Amino acid sequence: MRLLRKDPTVLSAPRTHILFDFFGTLVEYSTRRAVQDYTLSYEFLRRLGATLSYPDYLTSWNQIYTEFDRRSEHDDHEFSLFELDTAYLTGTLGRPPAAAEVEAFSAAHLREWNTGVRYSADVAECVRGLARDYRLAVVTNTHRADLVPAHLEAMGLRPYFDAVITSVEVGWRKPHPKIYATALGALGVDAGSTVFVGDSYRPDFVGPERVGIPAFLIDPHRKATVPDDRRLTSILDLPDRLQAYRAGDDRLTQPAVPEHRR
Repeated sequence: MRLLRKDPTVLSAPRTHILFDFFGTLVEYSTRRAVQDYTLSYEFLRRLGATLSYPDYLTSWNQIYTEFDRRSEHDDHEFSLFELDTAYLTGTLGRPPAAAEVEAFSAAHLREWNTGVRYSADVAECVRGLARDYRLAVVTNTHRADLVPAHLEAMGLRPYFDAVITSVEVGWRKPHPKIYATALGALGVDAGSTVFVGDSYRPDFVGPERVGIPAFLIDPHRKATVPDDRRLTSILDLPDRLQAYRAGDDRLTQPAVPEHRR
């Protein structure tokens, strides 16, 4: 959990805080983990003594990531990139790696993965506009604590967010209730003062709704079962949607997840 701005004043008006997902919501990114050029991390792996080919490197790393991710889906426990890469290097090198080797490999691989993350000037301007009326925070699933704060810094948006809550620091990933509770505690607010915005149905819609945080889902292709007034084409729809609620529409107090799915 990274606190980015501290202000003892907590606004008392309803819906004073917006909690944002990060990847797919505030930035675009490649969901395919093997499409970037990973030549540098591969060369580092070879210097450590690995003999596998470059295609086998991409395949084997993706396989172990998928295994870790599948185990986490059972109970929403989060794993760190350091844990993942330690396991990968151990299996690939046939020996336990030194911590410095793991950190260097992780940093190289992550730097290459980051080339698939894309910023939008329109999204940045939208965030700055929302910050005039709301307090903002990011609640994100990620395997490295400094990743999202670094992206916010690069986007010029870090000062606009009171906190960045990461699953790897909390130990639980969305949609586990613990990560939303941690966010509310860090901000000093209750669920009734917030809304959540994201692009993935279970982590960013079902999870927040279950703990009483009204959610908006970015769902331009209308794949998810959500009320139309909670569906966004993009994050750029959010200011007008929130303005409608501030003007007197109280539907945000109503749960949007059907009881049989809560």
